[in-house]
Amino acid sequence: MRVFTILCCAALALYLLLTAAVFFTQRSLLYYPSHSYVSLAAANANKALQEISVRTADGIDLKAWYAPATSKPCTIIFFHGNADSLHTAAQIADPYIAAGYGFLVAEYRGYSGLPGEPTEAGLYADGRAYVGELTRRGVGTQQIILMGHSLGTGVAVEMARKNRVGGLILLAPFISMPKVAQAHFSLFPVGILVRDRFENAKKIGDIHVPVLMVNGARDEVVPPAQGRALYDLANEPKEMHTFPARGHNDLFDDFVPLSLDWMARVCAKQQ
Repeated sequence: MRVFTILCCAALALYLLLTAAVFFTQRSLLYYPSHSYVSLAAANANKALQEISVRTADGIDLKAWYAPATSKPCTIIFFHGNADSLHTAAQIADPYIAAGYGFLVAEYRGYSGLPGEPTEAGLYADGRAYVGELTRRGVGTQQIILMGHSLGTGVAVEMARKNRVGGLILLAPFISMPKVAQAHFSLFPVGILVRDRFENAKKIGDIHVPVLMVNGARDEVVPPAQGRALYDLANEPKEMHTFPARGHNDLFDDFVPLSLDWMARVCAKQQ
């Protein structure tokens, strides 16, 4: 009996130690920033993109890559996932720029060699700075289409909740970060441990603009059911598309033509 008690205490101590480790390292598990800046030339980025500097309300100096709209009224702000960077995210810009849309590749604090440390509040401050920069450049908020992938859907949803934008596109969206964490760390009480929560499900009902959601049925990072659940909570007009053969990071080939068709319909109302 004594041995059993000792084993139980040891198991409990180990569990508490692991729980503490998850709590104190959670941001390193959530954010995977690149720590070096790759120039537009080195990234072989679209020639229409230019580097712009943006300062946040809390004094962080950021960089973004931006191509103004040419023949279309809408401009996209793209918020990338947790392991991307300016030069990897910029790869999605080409078809939209070719179609005449504006495109701003947003970068977060702490990524691509930029100052600061990524947090939920920090990424929201970054998002507000980019929306503000576009409006300063003469792009009306209703001409802005917010596009987010994975982690970036949390930033896009928050920005759409606070700004009357033209539309919202979510790739691999999730209900909340605690729900995503629960799918990967089911042994731990992540519902109370997670600090950066990105509560998309609690916010989506406050958004009253056209919404397009896309995910992959083989997504092993964000359970596909979370995208469907978020879609069910969204207001009309809305569309949801699930690609049976796609996962978390290989959505773009199928997504681009679909999104261009959706944008043509949504942005026609802005002309």
